[in-house]
Amino acid sequence: MKKLVGFVQGSIEELTTYVSWPKWSELQSSSALVLFASLIFAIIIGLIDFAFKYVLSSIY
Repeated sequence: MKKLVGFVQGSIEELTTYVSWPKWSELQSSSALVLFASLIFAIIIGLIDFAFKYVLSSIY
């Protein structure tokens, strides 16, 4: 049990002392970039799916 408590205390200390957290504006811009890229990939995959469906339905 002492090892677990020591691990949790060490983890909390490292997260509060040694980790550098990004600023709120950096998080917002990164999130916007991920959202935009995800939408672009979803549209591309949807178009590819539509094209395959059209081609295969015309063949079969």
